[in-house]
Amino acid sequence: MKAVCVIIGTIIGAGFASGKEIEVFFANFGKNGIYGIGLASIFTVVIIYCVLMKIRGTNIENYNSYLNEMRINNKVKEILNAIINIFLFTSFYIMASGFCAYFKQEFNLNIINIAIALAICCYITFMGKIDKVTKINTILIPFLIFMVLLVGVKSEVFNQKIENMIQISNRSWIISSLEYASYNSILLIPILIELKKYTYKKEGSISVISGAVFFVLAMVLFLILTKEGVSGNIELPLIQIVKQFGINYKYIYGFVIISAIFTSAISAGYSFLINCSKTKKTYKKLCFVICVGVVVVCNIKFSYLINIVYPIFGFLGLLQVIYFLKNMLQAFVNKTIEKNGKN
Repeated sequence: MKAVCVIIGTIIGAGFASGKEIEVFFANFGKNGIYGIGLASIFTVVIIYCVLMKIRGTNIENYNSYLNEMRINNKVKEILNAIINIFLFTSFYIMASGFCAYFKQEFNLNIINIAIALAICCYITFMGKIDKVTKINTILIPFLIFMVLLVGVKSEVFNQKIENMIQISNRSWIISSLEYASYNSILLIPILIELKKYTYKKEGSISVISGAVFFVLAMVLFLILTKEGVSGNIELPLIQIVKQFGINYKYIYGFVIISAIFTSAISAGYSFLINCSKTKKTYKKLCFVICVGVVVVCNIKFSYLINIVYPIFGFLGLLQVIYFLKNMLQAFVNKTIEKNGKN
C-alpha cells in the first residue's frame, strides 16, 4: 500500500491531475489515445518490475550505485546521471509552477506568496526523508484516486462512444505513449530505490497494481477530456471542466490538483537531493537552495513547460530505458547459459 501510493504519487503530478499531460500525450490522438494509455501502462509495469527486481537483496542505495550495479562504463554513467538529475531538478520546478498556476487561475492570488508557502512545505518534508514522503503519499493518494473516479462518474464518461473521438495531433501515438512512460521512469527509478525496504518479495504485485491504477485513472481523465472537448489554451483543463458540476466540485478537485502537485514535487525533489548529496551537510544546504529557487521560477508558464520539456526528456528517458532493458536481458541470457552449462 505504501509503495504503490508513493509510485502513483510520483507519476500523478500537476500535469496528470490537471489533465494537461493526458491532453498532450493521449487525448489529442482520439481513440488511438486509448491504445497509447494501454501501451504506456504496460511499459510502466515492466520498468517498475525490472528496477525492483534489480535492487532486491542488494546494497543499492541511490541512482549512482544502481548504475554501478548495471556495470555501465563511466562515460555512459555520467551522461545518464546528468539526464536524470536535470530532469528531476526541472520536474520539481514544473510542479512548483503548476502549484502557483492553480492559485493564480482560480483565485488570482499573488504568485510569490504561494511560492513561499510551497517552498516552506517542501523544505519541512525533505528534512523528514523518505518516511515523511511515504506518509504524505499514503494519506493523499487514496483521496486523489477516489476524487478522479468520482468526477468520471459525475461526467458520465463511461457512456461515451469511442467512434466520436477526434484525432487532433499528427504525431505517432506509439511514440507519444513511450515518451510518456519513459520520462516517468526518470522520476520513478530513484524513488523506487528509496522504497526498497517496502518492496522486498512484493515486486510483482506492486508493479501490476501500480500499472492498473495508472491505467484506470488515465482512462477516466482521457474520457473526460475527449467528451467535454480539449482546449490547448487552458493551463489546467480539468478544473474548467469540473466547474460545471457545481462550486463544491471545483474546490474539491482543486484540492486534488494541489495534492497531486505536492506529492510529485516532493518525489522529484527528494530524488534529486539524494542523488546529488554525498553528506548530510550537503543535503541540507542543497535542500535550502532548491526550495528558495521555487520563488525564482514560479512565474514560468506551466503549460509551456509540459509541452516543451516533457517530450524532450521523454526521448532521453526512452534511451535510458532501452539501455537498461538491454543490459538486464543480456544478464538474464548469461545467467541462463551459465545455468545450462552447469547442468
